[in-house]
Amino acid sequence: MSRRAGLGARPLTIAVAGAGFISQFHLVGWKGMPNIEVVAICDPLLERAQSRAKEFDVTAAYSDFAEMLEREHPDAVDIATPVETHAALVRMAAERGVHVMVQKPMTPSVAEAEALVRDVGDRVRFMVHENFRFRPHYAAVREWLRAGKVGVPRQARLTVRSSGFLSVEGAAPALIARQPYLQVFPRLLVFEGLIHHLDVLRCLFGELTAESAALGRVNSTLAGEDVAIVVLRGANGFTAVLDGSYAAYGYPVTPVDRLEIMGDRATLLYDVTRLSLVGSHEAPVAFDPLNTYQAPFTEGIRHFIACLRSGEPFETEAADNLHVLRLVEASYAAAGTPA
Repeated sequence: MSRRAGLGARPLTIAVAGAGFISQFHLVGWKGMPNIEVVAICDPLLERAQSRAKEFDVTAAYSDFAEMLEREHPDAVDIATPVETHAALVRMAAERGVHVMVQKPMTPSVAEAEALVRDVGDRVRFMVHENFRFRPHYAAVREWLRAGKVGVPRQARLTVRSSGFLSVEGAAPALIARQPYLQVFPRLLVFEGLIHHLDVLRCLFGELTAESAALGRVNSTLAGEDVAIVVLRGANGFTAVLDGSYAAYGYPVTPVDRLEIMGDRATLLYDVTRLSLVGSHEAPVAFDPLNTYQAPFTEGIRHFIACLRSGEPFETEAADNLHVLRLVEASYAAAGTPA
């Protein structure tokens, strides 16, 4: 995508839609940015918007998104609401010339996302907040690959583990207690969780196709899957396996990742907290993902602002993010899950 006219260095005003659990991480990110003012927060539950506004020293709170846009005239809006609301809110913003960052997944289906991208067109800038690629360890992996440390990647395996969908002593699973609407998602782990990791793999290795997949459910109280394995293929015979479980006893609620990349020169291993080259004397690099959970939210927001100001394309342009949604749908299709 080509460069567009940027907004320059002037102060920018931001409105936030959604005051649920995830909004706190967005607001921490916004409040740490220079020359940025969050002018309003909106949520259908006004008291929830008011609580977040008070917590983050934001002047205005609304229960109606259109009213917020009409009264505040923000430069951009950050939409962190349930996925089924995204398309309507994005369209309202685009109609008013307000630039958009929307939480992943963009929409419930590829067809809806394609229609949304067409409708928005070039009226406003439109980015999907797909932020795992901005996690410090994945940013470092990308740099090591660019530096040629493994040579040409031939094979990769990304393992993701969490206990977040397990019921403990009859209590609701931790991730369901945090976001109750996930309980009834018929497409759960891949659509809501592993979509992040599909984006990471595509970021690292380019375009991929889903060759095969298997889904499972350990917690029978969930409507969707909590276990998934997806086999992916890329250019020149490259293969990757994405192996995820959010029903893994002994693991923390916050998912932890292990990535192994085999190249024609060396093997890279990121193992939860440490990045290294297998068998190398080069010193490993340590990371603390559980205590840097905020970092990718902040860096995703920093990227959005930088590209708005410069006119450069977003890494996660909505039009480009369609490829990730297609990988999600292809994974379900490969597993034999009906559309």
